[in-house]
Amino acid sequence: MRLESKVAIVTGAASGMGKAIARLFAKEGAQVVVCDLNQNAAQTTVEEIKQDGGQAIWVMANVAKEGDIQHVFDKTLEAFGTVDILVNNAGIMDNFLPIGDVSDEMWDRVLDVNLTGPMRAIRKAMPIFLEKGQGVIVNVASAAGLQGSRAGVAYTASKHAVIGMTKNVAFQYAMKGVRCNAIAPGGVNTNIGATMSEPNAFGMERAMSGSGNAPRTGEAEEIATVALFLASDESSFVNGAVVTADGGWMAY
Repeated sequence: MRLESKVAIVTGAASGMGKAIARLFAKEGAQVVVCDLNQNAAQTTVEEIKQDGGQAIWVMANVAKEGDIQHVFDKTLEAFGTVDILVNNAGIMDNFLPIGDVSDEMWDRVLDVNLTGPMRAIRKAMPIFLEKGQGVIVNVASAAGLQGSRAGVAYTASKHAVIGMTKNVAFQYAMKGVRCNAIAPGGVNTNIGATMSEPNAFGMERAMSGSGNAPRTGEAEEIATVALFLASDESSFVNGAVVTADGGWMAY
């Protein structure tokens, strides 16, 4: 029960890594707020948590919308009274578009979800954390935030920015009791590919050219255990870190 009596918001928690994180956090004692646009899948996550003896609620949220972020925090405070942990997991891909082909619409959409959404969520959580004198933020970045071509230009830029934001928040608020870390997963079995349509052939060929060096594909539950460590007091001296969870891919 490493998260006993803690309240955790997890975005993109209806499936994939977000769902695995939400379920594991609940098993470890947290009261979990499952945020997602997919109502049916999110409610399934909540029911599975409750069947396992945990506590959870579902809140519909498009993290690209400021009003939805506000709604998430309003509902969380209404249900549980506070927030202790924020996991920014929601994210979308960019069709592997290289910069010569990316549109303003695609660029804005990816940056809004992958970067601006987490920024707004952290901004909303910070007054709560500062008043309590403690709080934990876990941002799900990507191997694409560490290397130059693991996806298209918009996704790559967004994940590099998430890592920069993580380090900035971590250092600036370290003396206030707030920790902020990131996870950089490699290839993981999730449904994030469903956020793509018509991948760019050139961009995909270039981005996937090194994928054969990946030792294996990970599972969502393996990323969840990293998130649990970063969210718990076991990582009390870990701040501003980027934990690579990729089976050794980035070590090549």
